[in-house]
Amino acid sequence: MVEVGYKYRFFGEDAEIAARVLGIYAHRDHNFMTASVPTFRLNVHVRRLVSAGYKVGVVKQTETAAIKAHGANRMGPFCRGLSALYTKATLEAAEDMGGEEEGCRGESNYLVCVVEKSVLEKNLECGLESGFDVRIGMVAVEISTGEVVYAEFNDNFMRSGLEAVVLSLSPAELLLGEPLSKQTEKLLLAYAGPASNVRVEHASLECFKDGGALAEVMSLYENMSEYNLADNPKQSTEVAEQGNHRFAIEGILSMPDLAVQALALTIRHLKQFGFERILCLGASFKPFSSNMEMTLSANTLQQLEVLKNSSDGSESGSLLQSMNRTLTIFGSRLLRQWVIHPLCDRNMISARLDAVSEIVESMGSSRALQNIGGLDGEDSDITIVQPEFSYLLSSVLTNLGRSPDIQRGITRIFHQTATPSEFIAVIQAILYAGKQLQQLHIEDEDNSNNLKAKTVRSELLRKLILTVSSSSVIGNAAKLLSTINKEAADEKDLQNLIVISNGQFPEVARARKEVQLSKEKLDCLIDLYRKKLGMRKLEFVSVSGTTHLIELPLDLKVPLSWVKVNSTKKMIRYHPPEVLTALDQLSLANEKLNIACQAAWDSFLKGFSKYYAEFQAAVQALATLDCLHSLATLCRNKNYVRPDFCYDDEPVQIHICAGRHPVLDTTLQDNFVPNDTNLHADREYCQIVTGPNMGGKSCYIRQVALIAIMAQVKSKLQLLCIAYNLGVKIEKGH
Repeated sequence: MVEVGYKYRFFGEDAEIAARVLGIYAHRDHNFMTASVPTFRLNVHVRRLVSAGYKVGVVKQTETAAIKAHGANRMGPFCRGLSALYTKATLEAAEDMGGEEEGCRGESNYLVCVVEKSVLEKNLECGLESGFDVRIGMVAVEISTGEVVYAEFNDNFMRSGLEAVVLSLSPAELLLGEPLSKQTEKLLLAYAGPASNVRVEHASLECFKDGGALAEVMSLYENMSEYNLADNPKQSTEVAEQGNHRFAIEGILSMPDLAVQALALTIRHLKQFGFERILCLGASFKPFSSNMEMTLSANTLQQLEVLKNSSDGSESGSLLQSMNRTLTIFGSRLLRQWVIHPLCDRNMISARLDAVSEIVESMGSSRALQNIGGLDGEDSDITIVQPEFSYLLSSVLTNLGRSPDIQRGITRIFHQTATPSEFIAVIQAILYAGKQLQQLHIEDEDNSNNLKAKTVRSELLRKLILTVSSSSVIGNAAKLLSTINKEAADEKDLQNLIVISNGQFPEVARARKEVQLSKEKLDCLIDLYRKKLGMRKLEFVSVSGTTHLIELPLDLKVPLSWVKVNSTKKMIRYHPPEVLTALDQLSLANEKLNIACQAAWDSFLKGFSKYYAEFQAAVQALATLDCLHSLATLCRNKNYVRPDFCYDDEPVQIHICAGRHPVLDTTLQDNFVPNDTNLHADREYCQIVTGPNMGGKSCYIRQVALIAIMAQVKSKLQLLCIAYNLGVKIEKGH
């Protein structure tokens, strides 16, 4: 898309593609096809092209008329350059593309890079028959939220492990590190079929031999350290390295070799978009699977319809859709991760269950009073929490649900692609949430040993609330907002956007002074013309956007150097040469001011990087609170009970009383017949389910599995789990 005047034009084959996808007219101009769209519709048309799976480049004019008139290129055409590249994985983080426009939704848009190495020959040499023939390395980056997921694992001929990763992450783009085996490439290309609009790009790994991958990654961190030091000369090398990058580098060195290769390939790919800095944030790195979580196989995700139904592939009728009561977009994304990665650590499950129980209690549910003892079911003297907590949490989440996606917002600020109005909306939302939750006085209560006096008892809830309402988050948010003029941001007035204080942004101050002097010089010219024409009441007039006109009667003679602009039946309007010169100087001063203000705004956004980790943690805490509140709402509405997990030294067992299929129960409402399940490792440890076709056998089996998943997600619900020696007992439930 090439900017030409007030339009963006497509040429050649691009024009034919744009005509087909956008529904616009393409015609032949000279010897090639061309099509065009208006400049103010750039956002909409780029999104439509990207959604169709294309990579879109935008070429803009890099100079204005005023700058060009005073530059060396005054007689040549306007300079143009590639200003942005857009793909599905980079769109939400890109400049000019933020906000809830057409095609903008809240789901994740991962860029997944896959590399592999054959292990079949090695196994044969060692005499092993492991069933694995490749080892796969993977890095997935959600550029708009800053999340980075990596993995390395052995996989079989069917590539079931890779399929589970792809179905779990649902990538928008695939970056294939060649060479890849036929089986791996076949699976990935099948996922990125014509109906999916998933974009695929191939890249060679030849340049990363002999340690080249690690060198590529380390060079990025070295460059970022120099970048930070250049921006903050007073900051020492030790502070820069130990600040944002130390933990990241330690994490990189501990990553598996193939994952490092995938990361190096991803860095090289993201450099063309200018988003490689997001990979320097070590706190955002996490493994795809861990000992604390289960990894559901591709077959499990499909057969149990965890994320999508099996009929039309939509989310409707899935387990995720039946559980999702979140109020924010970023909370919904986190709940999806919880569902596909159920916990398998008893303490973490209990911490979540305690948090959900407490929120349900605060909602005033009578059933929430059941089984609210300590973590392990002991008697407790904890008093009932005050209803104000639930109301306060609900109001905060509801307000955030009406705000922009603040998780993507703070990452766009980090990428320096956020608009001023977007910056204010995001930081104000975080500031509002922090101040509201500060009313719970969690920080003040930490000094008290009286458990009954505490407003919030759950340690998980207290930790999350403290993260959001810390004095550091609130203070930094208020400080950042004080630098921006809200009225100017709403009006897109770049010249008055920055509030200068304490000697900040001296270039903007000088440029503003120069503009002011140019305006005063221009306004003073009226006295000259009053004396020359002998008209004491003469004033400059403005007509149809043309300013500083001198309006005179038709019969009044003026110097020949005066330029006639327009006229009426009785009056003629002129621009004297001195006015034209002054207007030209004012226009140049305004352009310089715009450049200085844009540089100041970019510098301001660059300085946000030191706050990014803190704000990212606050948003992640808000997302977790939203998920906990969602599960509490689900428990209260569905009358679910809290599962009781067995200890590691107890036999594995499942006891479900009056269990219900969580999806069908919603669909059939009161027509679903509850079922009991009783399995015990030392007693009845196996059941054979028989019956006629359509008799509910599969429904019953899936019900037990879904109930186990929900319990480990922590939905205080109907049941529990058999894996990892975690049994469950449900004394009674509906």
